[in-house]
Amino acid sequence: MENRIPRTTSFHVTSLEELAPMADYSLMDNLNCDPDSDPDGVDHMPRQVFTGHYVPVRPTPIEAPEYVAHSEGLFSELGFADSLAQSTDFIRMFSGDLEQVPEPMRKVGWACGYALSIYGTEFTQQCPFQTGNGYGDGRAISVLEGVFNGRRREMQLKGAGRTPYCRGADGRAVLRSSVREFLAQEHMHALGVPTSRSLSLYVSKTEKVWRPWYSEGSRMREPDQMIAEPVAISTRVAPSFIRVGQLELFSRRARRQEHPAAMEELEQLVLHLIDREYADVIDQSLDMPTKVVMLAREFRGRLASLVANWIRVGYCQGNFNSDNCAAGGFTLDYGPFGFCEVFDPHYQPWTGGGRHFSFLNQPGAAEQNFRMFCSALQPQLSAHQKELAQLREVERGFPEVMQAELEKMWAAKLGLDAFDAGLFRELMALMTQTPVDYTVFFRELSSIPDDIEPLKKSFYRPVGEGGAVDSVALFERWSQWLTEWKSRTGLAMDGANGNGSPQRAKLSRKMKLVNPKYTMREWLVVPAYQQAAEGEYLPLRALQGVLTQPYAEQSEKSEEQYYRLKPPELFNLGGFSYYSCSS
Repeated sequence: MENRIPRTTSFHVTSLEELAPMADYSLMDNLNCDPDSDPDGVDHMPRQVFTGHYVPVRPTPIEAPEYVAHSEGLFSELGFADSLAQSTDFIRMFSGDLEQVPEPMRKVGWACGYALSIYGTEFTQQCPFQTGNGYGDGRAISVLEGVFNGRRREMQLKGAGRTPYCRGADGRAVLRSSVREFLAQEHMHALGVPTSRSLSLYVSKTEKVWRPWYSEGSRMREPDQMIAEPVAISTRVAPSFIRVGQLELFSRRARRQEHPAAMEELEQLVLHLIDREYADVIDQSLDMPTKVVMLAREFRGRLASLVANWIRVGYCQGNFNSDNCAAGGFTLDYGPFGFCEVFDPHYQPWTGGGRHFSFLNQPGAAEQNFRMFCSALQPQLSAHQKELAQLREVERGFPEVMQAELEKMWAAKLGLDAFDAGLFRELMALMTQTPVDYTVFFRELSSIPDDIEPLKKSFYRPVGEGGAVDSVALFERWSQWLTEWKSRTGLAMDGANGNGSPQRAKLSRKMKLVNPKYTMREWLVVPAYQQAAEGEYLPLRALQGVLTQPYAEQSEKSEEQYYRLKPPELFNLGGFSYYSCSS
């Protein structure tokens, strides 16, 4: 499989004609097409897909598309000129119309099926046929794969209309959820967290769909009205979009011998995953059983590191099923996600999610997804007992690897050379009881304060004021903890390590590299997408600018607007503090 093609751009691509030669469709060229599909991609009604790795699908263009935003950072990485995002041909293609794309680009995209397991239990009832053969990319259609500046990328339209996996839905995404995903992907990249990326965002000036949502001021847990919202298409980019759920689907077919080529298709998919995501660490010349074990070990490390990074920056996936778990070990599918503001170990932004997917329970959810990943690989090792035992050992080792990543992460956030369990436990208790803003607290701590006064910027209620016994006691505990923390960092309270000491300044700089100043607060995103729905895109782009520099000390105006606690009146508001679906 010749997927590593040495093509680079020595200039900025300004048109689709210049972009087209970089197209290289390894998935469609090397994997199996569903034999029951329409080769022209006219395949938009729910149906069962029994075999094949993908279904050709023509996207359904949105009406009268208008440019909203693009990622300047990603465009630069790809070698694209910024002007390309607003060119007629580019807008046409990335709002769903492939009819006029230049060759060798293709006029048909593709969608993939996958299985679903929720916290380690496989489900088929979400499939309309109760078989699992109708579950997959319901409104996500990949339209381009190629090598850009030496790196293979796949580009996928979110909200591009129905596919055979749409389960009766309309296949559309609304502007509100598209803005959230567009901003989140680029914010996470800027935070240093592995993630799919945002390429572009276009909205229809005429097409709307009805969605359940919250009325103004609603404190209901679920939406209390239906509203007409503008449809939009965002394009997300990744090395591949292969999910753990895809491996599960093909493994299930292989175990059950659902068709003669089932085992072969599982092996093809695994090899394709290795080629797309792990070619730099897994030698192609190795035998298949060895590759399978190495794949599991490499994915284990990536997944554990990813989840530790999520917690580092306050991110909660909300719905970390196996179908939302990228087999390449990066963040994928920004639906019911959120960023923790008021610290709560059980923070869960999605009303349909349980405690098992809450903020500090994400390592456990990751372990369950890794268990399903390993289970999906097992059929290929049925005749190789040595490697099967190795795979099971890799699987059993996940909790230890995960714990090591978490301890390394917490030590870094606290500026310590090594994790201190007692110091950490007391901090978690204080952060919960006070409570504190997760991002503001760690950023203020990164300035190495002399006392707890600067930390009070992160407190959601007064501490040490008003004479209340519990408040005074809490103040004393915070003071004791801060003194103990400084002792563990190696900073003394004497003049040698005062505000101007090199040691103190070095520690502060180091901590600020892992503790961001700015985070994606939902109450800042809401007005951005509300104004975008009225055709005013500047607030969204301004927020994009702030979120793509999360560690920087930005302007005084930005600090006043974006570096502050959640206003009390916005607590428990539907759409601000929680949401029911990704739409």
